[in-house]
Amino acid sequence: MNFKNKKILVGVTGGIAAYKTCSLVNGLIAEGAEVKVVMTDAAKMFVTPITFQALTNNPVYDDLWKPVSQDTVEHIELSHWADLIIISPITANTIGKIACGIADNLLTTIVMASFPQTKVVIAPAMNTYMWENPYVQENLKKLSDTKKYHIVEPRSGVLACRDEGKGKIADNQDIIAAAQSLI
Repeated sequence: MNFKNKKILVGVTGGIAAYKTCSLVNGLIAEGAEVKVVMTDAAKMFVTPITFQALTNNPVYDDLWKPVSQDTVEHIELSHWADLIIISPITANTIGKIACGIADNLLTTIVMASFPQTKVVIAPAMNTYMWENPYVQENLKKLSDTKKYHIVEPRSGVLACRDEGKGKIADNQDIIAAAQSLI
């Protein structure tokens, strides 16, 4: 199965794994998806918006208060545009915000405004001890229990911080497979 005629909104949050989202976006486009990207401020510390603009041929959305278009309410327009939302990587911070209903940036506002039937695939990436933190696990369970959010669990290995354990972002093929199972 491919993503022909499907609209996928990719959210990127601030973790070192953000650079891997570039190849994820390429994979989604290769499968026929139309992709738009939303970045948090922290994500822009790792990858620039111009990279995703070049890959998608679409503007990159990154500021709740400075819309790309003055003709729409951007967070509503984008949330309704998407057939599927993928957040890769998703940090402990953003997991906590979404699980608690906090909508304080463009990405979290889009997720909160998305239709109930719009599925959200999340690919966590973080330090092992953050991943194992009981509050992070509780927040992931809250999201998973809704059936709206589908978690692609991180892998084990040597992390960017040189710790070893679970926390490496899932392979892009696994994220794409999870997305395909929901379309």
